[in-house]
Amino acid sequence: MEMMDKDYERKCYELAYLIFPDVDETVDDLEIKYPERTDLKADAKVVRIGPSPTGLMHTGTLFQAMINKKLASQSEGVFYVRIEDTDQKREVEGAVDEIINGLKHFELMPDEGVVGKDKEIGHYGPYTQSKRGDIYRVCAKHLIEIGRAYPCFCTQEMLQKTHDAQVANKVIPGYYGVYAKCRNISIDESIERVKRGEKFILRFRSNGSHLKKITFKDGAKGKIEMADNDEDIVIIKSDGLPTYHFAHVCDDHFMHTTHVVRAEEWLPSVPKHLQLFDAMGFKAPHYIHTPTIMIKDGDSKRKLSKRKDKVAAVSYFIAAGYPVEGVNDYLMTILNTDFEMWKAQNKDKSYKDFEFKLSKMSSAGSLLDIPKLNDLSKEAIAKMSSSEVLENVLEWSKEYSKDFYDIISKDLDYSKKVFGLERDNATKIRKDIYKWEDVEDTFRYFFDDIYQKELDEKGYIIDSLCDEKPQITKDIIKKSLDEYIKVYNENDTKDEWFEKMKNVAQSLGFCVNMKEYKKEPEKYIGSIADFSSIVRMAITNKKNTPDIYSIMQLLGREKTINRMKEAMSKV
Repeated sequence: MEMMDKDYERKCYELAYLIFPDVDETVDDLEIKYPERTDLKADAKVVRIGPSPTGLMHTGTLFQAMINKKLASQSEGVFYVRIEDTDQKREVEGAVDEIINGLKHFELMPDEGVVGKDKEIGHYGPYTQSKRGDIYRVCAKHLIEIGRAYPCFCTQEMLQKTHDAQVANKVIPGYYGVYAKCRNISIDESIERVKRGEKFILRFRSNGSHLKKITFKDGAKGKIEMADNDEDIVIIKSDGLPTYHFAHVCDDHFMHTTHVVRAEEWLPSVPKHLQLFDAMGFKAPHYIHTPTIMIKDGDSKRKLSKRKDKVAAVSYFIAAGYPVEGVNDYLMTILNTDFEMWKAQNKDKSYKDFEFKLSKMSSAGSLLDIPKLNDLSKEAIAKMSSSEVLENVLEWSKEYSKDFYDIISKDLDYSKKVFGLERDNATKIRKDIYKWEDVEDTFRYFFDDIYQKELDEKGYIIDSLCDEKPQITKDIIKKSLDEYIKVYNENDTKDEWFEKMKNVAQSLGFCVNMKEYKKEPEKYIGSIADFSSIVRMAITNKKNTPDIYSIMQLLGREKTINRMKEAMSKV
């Protein structure tokens, strides 16, 4: 605290009492109320995310949550959630629940803080800023008492006029120096104007100079040098709520945050925040400014936008049914450059086993690469058993596709067998699903209600073979199915089944040896693969499916033959 003469000090106390007559607590009282976290190890990290409930949960919040969760868990520290709702004009109903549900869905729930609507756990709350008014008032009163905060009576019109003049004169805009009109009015005048009931906000009295430099170490970016802050920033708004700058300093001190992880857009604010910490007599936390999340836009990249990009909302990934492990694996690939190498060497391990390192974070921006996310999600689903797939699909469809849920839940044993195709005990697992909303389209032919609806709406696709290969006529398709129905036996082994397929195909002029067919394709109607496609499309109305033998086994003889006959009648 700077030395003040006794008269000025007395008047500062008088001004502080006038503005906050009902505040009896002191900063020292708050220190007792929110003591140091002595139950943690010396190197434990206490970290947090502070999302605003102003809309959909941003993908960037999930990105930040993963960093904080890893830092806390690896150091046996604490990860907490603080809801920063001081911008109440923009608050959206249900936004807090969406944030917490998103964290819960992706296994990133905090150790303390806000864990639901009006639900908090921990000893350093309230963890919702709008409920921490008493704390901000105590701290603001303290700054007035020591001469580091003052009431500003400038109207919006006055501030705009000053700003316009600064721009016209090519001066850095801001409320500082000679442009800080209320900074230099006498304290007696301030007292009188407050007594008269004039409206005001509270500003911090900066002692900095933009001509000087400050240096600090950022946990992600290393040593940084910036111009000092000389702006008298607002700390308490006209509605009595704090600005982000002031709330950050008060909250992170009394919650004993050791490391503040936030987006690099906040980097220019560090000089302001360090000044506030110093003025309050608080130890500043370590800052970690993370790279901006980018997305491809044509041949260029840009910042992920809530307005333009559906993938900017965490709810998109939940509604689409991306597997949790796939998303979290992907988050780790854009968080640490060595995660992919680690994953390749530890295929059976979870991202939870990976040691996150701040030194391995990108400094040039993190690209949200959806094709890469899809590939990792395919790998995550490929590792699941049929039981796990069924469980996940049921959980997803119950919320986002009720009709499909009703269909697959009618016969759970059958549905499990469907999702077990080329999965359980398979030597090569088919990887054609990367999110749960794909499942209905991928396996629709197994469920009569959905299959018939598709046929009614889109018709059969088997005619497309005639367009792709003119030598395969409609008569050939009909004859192929007719002859195959005659020899089909559901009790055949896979080898016996395929042998009959080849015999029928060869008798009709198809080549059953792919090498021979590639040498002289003009000699044949088509290949054994073309004959298999006729059978496949007749039964499933799809060009690509898992092993057709297994599909026929699962559908059963009656349904298999009926579908082939129905297809014959539609060609």
